[in-house]
Amino acid sequence: MNKSINLVVYPVKDLDQAKALYTTLLGVEPYADAPYYVGYRVGDQEIGLDPNGHKQGLTGPLPYWPVDDIKQSVQDYLAAGAEVVGEPKDVGGGKMVATIKDADGNVTGLVQEPA
Repeated sequence: MNKSINLVVYPVKDLDQAKALYTTLLGVEPYADAPYYVGYRVGDQEIGLDPNGHKQGLTGPLPYWPVDDIKQSVQDYLAAGAEVVGEPKDVGGGKMVATIKDADGNVTGLVQEPA
C-alpha cells in the first residue's frame, strides 16, 4: 500500500462555491458529488470538500494517512501518546476514517481503503 498522504479534506461553509472554485483550480470534475462530500481525483491525489468539517472542529485542511488496519492503528497511536478526535467510522463503501491529534493539537486523519 502507498504510505504517503494522498487524501486532503478541506472544511467548507458553502459547498457550491467551493465546488466551483476547486473544479476550476484542479481542472477536473468531481468523481463524488453529494451534499455531504465532494471528491476530486488528480493523479494519485484525492481532494475532498466537507461541508460539515467546521461543525466537527476543523479549522483547515485535514491530511489523511493511509493505514492497513484502522482500529489497530488507532490503538498504536494512543499508546504512542495521541488522542482520538474521531473514532473509526465507515464513510461509505467500506472506506474507514478516524482522526487523532498529537500533544501539540495537530490533527491527522487515518484512512483504511476497502479490502
